[in-house]
Amino acid sequence: MFTRRDFLKTTAATGAFAVTSGLAMPAIAQNAPIKLGYVSPQTGPLAAFGEADKFVIDSFLAATKSVGLNYEVVVKDSQSNPNRAAEVAKELIVTDEVNLVLVASTPETTNPVATTCEAEEMPCISTVAPWQPWFIGQQGNPGDPASWKPFDYAYHFFWGLEDVIAVFTNMWAQIETNRQVAGLFPNDGDGNAWGDKTVGFPPVLDKMGYALTDPGRYQNMTDDFSAQINAFKSGQCEIVTGVVIPPDFTTFWNQAKQQGFAPKIASIGKALLFPQAVEALGNAGHNLSSEVWWTPSHPFKSSLTGESSAEVAASFTKATNRPWTQPIGFAHALFELAVDVMKRAADPSDGDAVAEAIAATRLDTLVGPIAWDGKDLPPFAAKNVAKTPLVGGQWRLKDGGGYDLVITDNKTAPNIPVGGKMEPIA
Repeated sequence: MFTRRDFLKTTAATGAFAVTSGLAMPAIAQNAPIKLGYVSPQTGPLAAFGEADKFVIDSFLAATKSVGLNYEVVVKDSQSNPNRAAEVAKELIVTDEVNLVLVASTPETTNPVATTCEAEEMPCISTVAPWQPWFIGQQGNPGDPASWKPFDYAYHFFWGLEDVIAVFTNMWAQIETNRQVAGLFPNDGDGNAWGDKTVGFPPVLDKMGYALTDPGRYQNMTDDFSAQINAFKSGQCEIVTGVVIPPDFTTFWNQAKQQGFAPKIASIGKALLFPQAVEALGNAGHNLSSEVWWTPSHPFKSSLTGESSAEVAASFTKATNRPWTQPIGFAHALFELAVDVMKRAADPSDGDAVAEAIAATRLDTLVGPIAWDGKDLPPFAAKNVAKTPLVGGQWRLKDGGGYDLVITDNKTAPNIPVGGKMEPIA
């Protein structure tokens, strides 16, 4: 198959692209911008992940322009749909002719985009999806580890299931329970990975002495969780965990209250990341817990602007009148990486050169150090995945209204400060 990348290599060889290797930021053509494609779910049930996109991209373009760098960002909305994500990725490559694709937020967005980029030999950096559903979900046969192979153009940075399991169980250990756990896992990339009997929660919880009640996979946008709630009540579950899209958790939690299911702990991935999702629950969001990837108190700075996490979060609130949200840090880091990679790439118009520069990355970013060095990873994922730190936190009602996210566990990342201890749900 003759890909767009083959075309670019041919035209580069015939002199269609001018590259000045001695400059700090090589140009792709005379006065032409370096073109970045960006895909995220800005509408649909995953839209909370894309809330900060406009702020991050506007800030990025202003920052690069202020230091004389010429960048263009072509933004595409996946509409929270995997098929749409693949479609717009192809548009970025074939129609928009971008030099690098950036993609964020859940396997339903990152996986189809990364798969399309890999097939088209387009370098791609993705984030905001645990590495297992990202890497394993793209394999030709996800059920056969012997067949798994690394990618040449797709690179990912985030934490893994091993990290979120450690964070959740560390938080649970702070409260006395009967160790009966309710598992709420949807039929999607995240849910299938989190509930997997080999790489997910079940084997680890069993080894740690927890009993998991898993009533099976449900479809996203379910409007009736009675079957799950009845199973959890029968199992006398005092802990609820899972990875749920925001509207589904609102439905589940409201129905749980109505049907008399009152666990002591609810540690939920995805749905409880966002202040607006917790605010939608009214007072019922108090002491719900979640994994925490980034906050204003994280001790990291932007390599692009020099701003601290606190300064970036404050800028977002000033610009939008909205509370900070976790994806800000990782969307910002994607663009930090793009500048660093393009600065180092021998030829920004050559996908192989850009992919080589990604693989060689060693950069301190707003979400911590990022390096594709294989640290703390199994060999099959070492080339393509970079790990970032993870802690755990609880949402607490504020006296004046709204919620604060308080970090309650940092055993997996002691350099990130805690703000309190776990409290049971009232």
